[in-house]
Amino acid sequence: MTISVRTIDFEHRRDINIPNEPFLLFGRMIPSYINEQWGYTIEKFSDISEMCFPDENYIYEDMIQNSTFIGAYDREKCVGLAIMQEAHFKYMYLYDLKVNQDYRKKGIAGKLLEAAKNIAISKNYSGIFTQGQDNNLSACLFYLKSGFVIGGLDTKVYQGTTQADKKDIYFYLDF
Repeated sequence: MTISVRTIDFEHRRDINIPNEPFLLFGRMIPSYINEQWGYTIEKFSDISEMCFPDENYIYEDMIQNSTFIGAYDREKCVGLAIMQEAHFKYMYLYDLKVNQDYRKKGIAGKLLEAAKNIAISKNYSGIFTQGQDNNLSACLFYLKSGFVIGGLDTKVYQGTTQADKKDIYFYLDF
């Protein structure tokens, strides 16, 4: 399997709508902020379950003004996606990052992040920021392993929804 990573252009715009696929919920990251330092502990779940985000139905023409789409391809099949969005400060926003289930744990997300980093650098950003749900432990640990650090916690974002028990953790990568 040879994976290529490239910017998704208008001709390949349909590729930005690769479907979301399930991932395991096996624990939660619990951030702490003590003496101006972020840390975390991990709570492992006794019952492992699956979750799948709803498909986004992105519209290329509506997003391209402030977004760059990066695809990971197995030949001509898009198997991974990163969406970078312009931001108003020194960090470019990693809006979405996903890899098809059959292609996970093969280094594809890392290749997408490397391409995202190159795009951010070319646009004179000093880093990348993103967010992950605290119960998507796999994603949170991936960001930390990839050099990101915790930079914030949003405890209110899901209030009043069916996901009220979740929080968003903000991750930052400096270049």
